[in-house]
Amino acid sequence: MRTYRRLIGFLRPYRRQLWGSLVFAWAAMGMTVLIPWLIGRAVNAIESGARPDLLPLALAIAGAGLLRLGLTVVRRLVAGRVSLAVEFDLRQHFYAHLQRLELGFFDSQQTGQLMSRATVDLQSIRFFLGYGLIFITQNLLTIFLASLVMIAIEPWLALIALAPAPLIVYTASRYNRVSRPALQEVQQRLAELTAAAEESVSGIRIVKAFAREEHQLRRFRGTVSRVFDQSVYSIKLQAFFSPLIGLLPQLGIVLVLLIGGRQVIAGNLSLGDFTAFYIYLVMLAVPMRMLGMAMGMAQRAIASGNRLFEILDREPSIQSPPGAPPLPAGDGRVRLEGVTLRYDSATPALSGLDLEVEAGRTVALVGPSGAGKTSLVALIARLYDPSEGAVLVDGADVRSVEVGSLRSEIALVADDSFLFTASVAENIAYARPDASREEIEAAARRAQADEFIRDLPGGYEAMVGERGLTLSGGQRQRVAIARALLADPRILILDDATSSVDARTEAAIKAGLREAMAGRTTFIIAHRLSTVSLADEVVVMDAGRIVDRGGHEELLERCGFYAEIAEHGLADTVFLQRDLEARGEMARL
Repeated sequence: MRTYRRLIGFLRPYRRQLWGSLVFAWAAMGMTVLIPWLIGRAVNAIESGARPDLLPLALAIAGAGLLRLGLTVVRRLVAGRVSLAVEFDLRQHFYAHLQRLELGFFDSQQTGQLMSRATVDLQSIRFFLGYGLIFITQNLLTIFLASLVMIAIEPWLALIALAPAPLIVYTASRYNRVSRPALQEVQQRLAELTAAAEESVSGIRIVKAFAREEHQLRRFRGTVSRVFDQSVYSIKLQAFFSPLIGLLPQLGIVLVLLIGGRQVIAGNLSLGDFTAFYIYLVMLAVPMRMLGMAMGMAQRAIASGNRLFEILDREPSIQSPPGAPPLPAGDGRVRLEGVTLRYDSATPALSGLDLEVEAGRTVALVGPSGAGKTSLVALIARLYDPSEGAVLVDGADVRSVEVGSLRSEIALVADDSFLFTASVAENIAYARPDASREEIEAAARRAQADEFIRDLPGGYEAMVGERGLTLSGGQRQRVAIARALLADPRILILDDATSSVDARTEAAIKAGLREAMAGRTTFIIAHRLSTVSLADEVVVMDAGRIVDRGGHEELLERCGFYAEIAEHGLADTVFLQRDLEARGEMARL
């Protein structure tokens, strides 16, 4: 019931249009109820044996039918607009809320599940709020008005005809109770199907590379089968209850034919009143059946609403405190004090970490995979909050300042550079949409991207495919570096930002990066030792802790772990080699 009330709340901005739609619906139903009564009057006039003037009655019936048509058309137009407006608001609200949620939320969510909520579930809610409510009130009004007219014609016969009504109400209620969990499970299975499809399309290169098309097809077939099985169960419920709800009013028709027919023969009921009575009963069968369908639509909407509110009710764990000031002016001094970071597991990604980096310094973070390098830089941009300790930028705790002002002073280039489906120029200017073309091209030149961009069909206006897959890995990284340089941040974070480029291009990019890093605090996560040459200082990490820090030559002399890294040229090789040595399996290398 709470979910139902919350869904109705989305109609509040459109209550005038909703009431207008309801008024048109009620007026149309009034015409629907009027027509059988007029037919009854015509039959009585014909039965009288005289030569009645049937033209006024015929014109009245035709007029009522045309008026019902016009009212129904207007009602559908108004209701359709309300339905689309509610869907628009829901999508905007849902998407805006997703943008507010912290990065950790998306770590545990499937993209397909979120997309299913934003599409399938929202559609169900839209149809109910835009049409289902009107169907319910319209059918209830039809039943109410028709019952009143029947009681006015012959009270006892009306009571007999409406005797199955309590049974209809009970059957509909029973159907609602059993269908709600079934429909909610259908929605969940559809979400899993969407997630499976999204994963298969996103990973199509890997699927093709390993010739696993049949394997993916079998997995997808299993997911589709679960949707099919659950949908069949839901249809079985509907196949049983809907005809049953439609059958029950027929019992009233049978009683009316038996009892009302005898009253007509006995002269206690006119043929016209009996005809009108019979038409009303036949007419009631449709709204009673439609009422069951509308209630099913309501149950589907409530099931979808529950899934939607699971996301909307989740408060972001990372947000600006009330009245938070912007990040104070400074040159990018960073300090980590006793920082411990845990994700979902008990094992910390960072443990008791202390680090201070003066403004304008360039620090290379070196260590094996899982050492905590990416976790460290994520804390600086407040993509995560430390479980213990504090992260300070220019003397301010990042949790105490306005998040937007903090992140606007930090630019990140990740190893898997993400590009949006837009032009190359728009991707470079993503952080600064007001940047001029000259500034965009200057950033591209510093990132060694200008040459290949000009060779693209359309140059800077060339459209980048989904996730940037129309470009090579190295090209994507150079565009991402240009995007970061154009942002002109106080702090620059390069997370293995040259991993996908060749040595010659890397050397050219480094020249531009040296210029960009001058006077700017920079963190470089290095898996290539050649990248360390850009740094003023090297911080060696292992298992979430800082092992040592200092200059390259200095660390070679005193830090055995760093010396191993330098000797093998790749931190992950050292990590793997150490692990294999511990197991006595070096012979397998």
